[in-house]
Amino acid sequence: MARYKMRQRLISIGEDFTIEDERGNPVYTVDGKVLRIRETFVIEDQQGNEVATIREKKLALRESMNILRAGETIATIRKAWFTPFRDKFAIDVKDGQDLVAQGDLLDHEYEIRRGGATIAHVSKHWFAFRDTYGIEIAPGEDDGLILAIAVAIDEMVHDPDEGHD
Repeated sequence: MARYKMRQRLISIGEDFTIEDERGNPVYTVDGKVLRIRETFVIEDQQGNEVATIREKKLALRESMNILRAGETIATIRKAWFTPFRDKFAIDVKDGQDLVAQGDLLDHEYEIRRGGATIAHVSKHWFAFRDTYGIEIAPGEDDGLILAIAVAIDEMVHDPDEGHD
């Protein structure tokens, strides 16, 4: 089980931040790029290789973000239409089984599931700092994709255009 430490909502366009492992070692860097009118974040490993790129889709019917790797869209994440009790995002995975993120997304307490299996758990309870949350990813999963999904969800649920924050 891989566990990563994320900074919550300190992402702003043009700002970089580091994703650390649970021991505090830097593992990935997220680069908030300023590109035209779209929000774009690039996750790179410590050697500077792109792991995933998150790009907001403008003018979509409902808010969504694409996750790319090597210029190809590998997943699209979007808010689900109707969820009576809990927040829910649908993640359409190209060449794979789709995922669902569900729980208290605003407070970083949720799971990412494939079918009936939980493949990642996001929680603020692992760290004492208010602005930090953790992501625990099951073995054999695409950590870069899961981390990109978490960054996209954080961005989408705290979007100032949505009236949160």
